[in-house]
Amino acid sequence: MPAQISAKSSMEDKLSLPPGFRLVTLREVGDAFVHAKSHAAELGAGALALVGRFDLSEFAVVLEPDEPLAIARRAFYAGMCALADALAAHAPPEKPIAFLWPDTILIDGGLVGGGQLAWSAGPEDQPPQWMVFGAMIRLVAMGDRGLQPLATALEDEGFEALQSGALAESFTRHLMTVVDRWREYGFDAIAKDYLARVTPEREIGRRLTDNGDLLIRRSGTAGTERHALQPALTAAPRWLDPETRGPR
Repeated sequence: MPAQISAKSSMEDKLSLPPGFRLVTLREVGDAFVHAKSHAAELGAGALALVGRFDLSEFAVVLEPDEPLAIARRAFYAGMCALADALAAHAPPEKPIAFLWPDTILIDGGLVGGGQLAWSAGPEDQPPQWMVFGAMIRLVAMGDRGLQPLATALEDEGFEALQSGALAESFTRHLMTVVDRWREYGFDAIAKDYLARVTPEREIGRRLTDNGDLLIRRSGTAGTERHALQPALTAAPRWLDPETRGPR
């Protein structure tokens, strides 16, 4: 989709990405996640596809994990933590940012967007050639939300004029921090950070397994519920409206 790539823009001039990241700016009609998936092999690790929109922050980053695919999908949790941390860095004081497992982000109870993950085909016991983590966050509410009363936007939640590029830049920096934390303390540290943001329910315990599945134990019951990560990521994102191609 070369036609979707824009010339060097003012957004590109203003962004300051960490070492190892390279910006690929798409026009407003572009799709960052689709573009990054379609060109992941040639773009390589660290490529950040960013759509130039004012109402949404839409971006996707190419990853090249060195773990077998069966456990490499846990990178999704790192991406979600980095996205939440980036939002928290720009949020008003004490503004709650929460997850609905696995992919939806809520701010003060309102849906603003979420993340998604794709990977190259291959055996589960071998590292994938590439992975792509994509994110979409609603910056400004457009039109009537009568059919989506639980939806919100950063502007409505008191975020001061946060632009698409600024959130993407913040995400890349927080992603590096999350990856460093993973390397130093292991995946358990990332799992703890992710689960700390999952919408709480009384008398429920949660744990992430070595392959990223979610285990739920309810007080007073002997059994454990298992929610598999792989099918959850291959299904349509819960937060994405396929008709508007934006958050519900």
